[in-house]
Amino acid sequence: MIANTNQEITKPLINSHHTSSDTCHHNDNGDNSPVEQVALTVPTTDDSTLPAVTFRTWTLGALACILLSFLNQFFWYRKEPLTITSISAQIAVVPLGHLMASLVTDKVFFQGKKFEFTLNPGPFNIKEHVLITIFANSGAGNVYAIHVVSAVKIFYRKEVGFFVAFIVVITTQVLGFGWAGVFRRYLVEPAAMWWPQNLVQVSLFRALHEKEKRNKGRLTRNQFFIIAFICSFAYYVFPGYLLPKLSSLSWICWLFPASILAQQLGSGLHGLGIGVFGFDWATVSSYLGSPLASPWFATANVAAGFSLLMYVITPISYWLDIYKAKSFPIFSDGLFTSSGQKYNISAIIDPKFHIDMDAYHHQGPLYLSTNFEMVYGIDFACTTATVVHVFLFHGRDIWQLSKSALQDKKMDVHTKVMRKYKQVPEWWFLCLLVLSIAATVFTCEYYNDQLQLPWWGVLLACALAFFFTLPIGIITATTNQTPGLNVITEYIIGYLYPGYPVANMCFKVYGYISMKQAITFLQDLKLGHYMKIPPRALFTAQVAGTVISAVVHLVTAWWLMETIPNICDRELLPPGSPWTCPVDHVFYDASVIWGLIGPRRIFGDLGHYSAINWLFLAGAIAPLLIWLAHKQFPNKHWIRLISMPVLLGCIHSMPPATAVNYTTWILVGFASGFIAYRYYRDLWSRHNYALSGALDAGLAFMAVLLYLCLGKQHVILDWWGNDSDGCSLASCPTAPGVIVRGCLPVI
Repeated sequence: MIANTNQEITKPLINSHHTSSDTCHHNDNGDNSPVEQVALTVPTTDDSTLPAVTFRTWTLGALACILLSFLNQFFWYRKEPLTITSISAQIAVVPLGHLMASLVTDKVFFQGKKFEFTLNPGPFNIKEHVLITIFANSGAGNVYAIHVVSAVKIFYRKEVGFFVAFIVVITTQVLGFGWAGVFRRYLVEPAAMWWPQNLVQVSLFRALHEKEKRNKGRLTRNQFFIIAFICSFAYYVFPGYLLPKLSSLSWICWLFPASILAQQLGSGLHGLGIGVFGFDWATVSSYLGSPLASPWFATANVAAGFSLLMYVITPISYWLDIYKAKSFPIFSDGLFTSSGQKYNISAIIDPKFHIDMDAYHHQGPLYLSTNFEMVYGIDFACTTATVVHVFLFHGRDIWQLSKSALQDKKMDVHTKVMRKYKQVPEWWFLCLLVLSIAATVFTCEYYNDQLQLPWWGVLLACALAFFFTLPIGIITATTNQTPGLNVITEYIIGYLYPGYPVANMCFKVYGYISMKQAITFLQDLKLGHYMKIPPRALFTAQVAGTVISAVVHLVTAWWLMETIPNICDRELLPPGSPWTCPVDHVFYDASVIWGLIGPRRIFGDLGHYSAINWLFLAGAIAPLLIWLAHKQFPNKHWIRLISMPVLLGCIHSMPPATAVNYTTWILVGFASGFIAYRYYRDLWSRHNYALSGALDAGLAFMAVLLYLCLGKQHVILDWWGNDSDGCSLASCPTAPGVIVRGCLPVI
């Protein structure tokens, strides 16, 4: 498929040959990329006279990085943990850049000397814009290591020092940057490594910097963005403060206020979410990202995966009472005893922060809600499905592309153009990598009482990250699919070093998240490659952005943990409080399941969920069936669009994501990716991405304003509209004899 501002990216398309009807021609002289989407989207020209590292770059880049880091960490503890992407900064800095170009003095300081510089080198240009966006992108993602700090301080109620937390956070980020530097020659420079997601941003850069004449009766992109931003900013006062019920309109619960069954079916927050919808952009984009950026085929796969879990697997498992399902809520991220009561985690931890086996045997095995256990099972299936799917559908292409990358052949015009810039020496990255590993080993050994992870665990985690970064990077760069390692890392350390929850979390962070960070950094390196940003300027921006982002994330998290009473404690928080920390609850649950108790006592031979391991096999078989159907019916092109990794992997955010997040996301994605894209193509191409960024930005600023003006003063409205779901019975068990506070016993 062709990828430009009017068409969506759906799958990789490598031109192995061309005919006279081809839109793009590729010849032996390397006039353009052999990847058709890249050839039609990315400019092959470069103006090396454009300044990239300027006063505007540092000012707006640092400001955007700090702001995105603060906002994303601020939202991460809230009920709807919205992620503000770098697209918001990408759009928002355009008027600021032009404003600085018109207002800041163009005086040249130290003219004629070695350190000559100016605060205003001329008009705001696209290279500055790209570098600012890459700078800001460091703050756009969640710093995963913060979850370790939150779990220890808030949930386990143990002490972890700020310095120790800072070292863990900064080394995780820098370690990922080190892996990116090691593998950039294989994953950035070759034309075959084309990183499909970057083409969306390249298209947006070109759209924002094209001279746009306003036609009569139409808005320019910048005008539309400003109007949408103001509307989003003003509207969020309703779901964010005045009427939180807008976040989840579970109308079935209103019709049947005394029925457990009806509320299990209709609750958007604690049930299956039938008929539920939310008029809140935070509900829409909190966990799955913006549906406006999702092509319709991907949205359809998400819809199928969600429906399979919530409307087939979960209700069948629950009403057949598999694994004593009726003794627990149908949907919950809680941990339970066999009698349906909340599991007392603190009672099975000894003074050395290790599992107390006598106390564990006294309290009994740990149980999960039906939805939670099935999500883990589908996670197992997704792990094998991803490997088999990529092998069957992309194996041959990946092998050819891997050989192309490793042999440095088929160098396209973009790589040739970038050769004229001074490259970043390999030893710069290696120094960062070695220093990061050394600092990690020292910290884990010296502060072992807080982190628990032994030195060999650090090295094993680094070995896993090193081993998987290249193959997963190749998969992501060519297929736009990124297999996850979190289950593998938790399983490995859970078996090798059971009973140590913080060690399990740290191992996952260094083994999985450092690789994931590397993929993000590599994607940014490729974006800079496409947009002809000098490599050393890009290196400087990424390192500075990484450090700034880590510091701001940690300081923001520490501030919130110290200033918000009972943060994350759902039983002690006032009704309607947004500080429920759904993501951190699940991270904590995972540390208990995989770290404290260990996988062997839950999913292994000593556990009662051992049969779920068969889903590893089911996941491997599922894409094989799709592949066989595709080979049997090659003219049915829709069969190839069934992606089992997407279909199964889409529910990995549930919990903490709930049914209303998915139902609303799918409906908005259908409106954008199918209706608007198919029937209102010109409107979609002009305003779709701008609308997504404006909705994110407007909501973010209003949410922070509401917190500073009202939340910090504890000004809370107590009325019917403050009950965000109205389905209090949805979490009640239905097994006879199980008594839970707030629920009538079932006879």
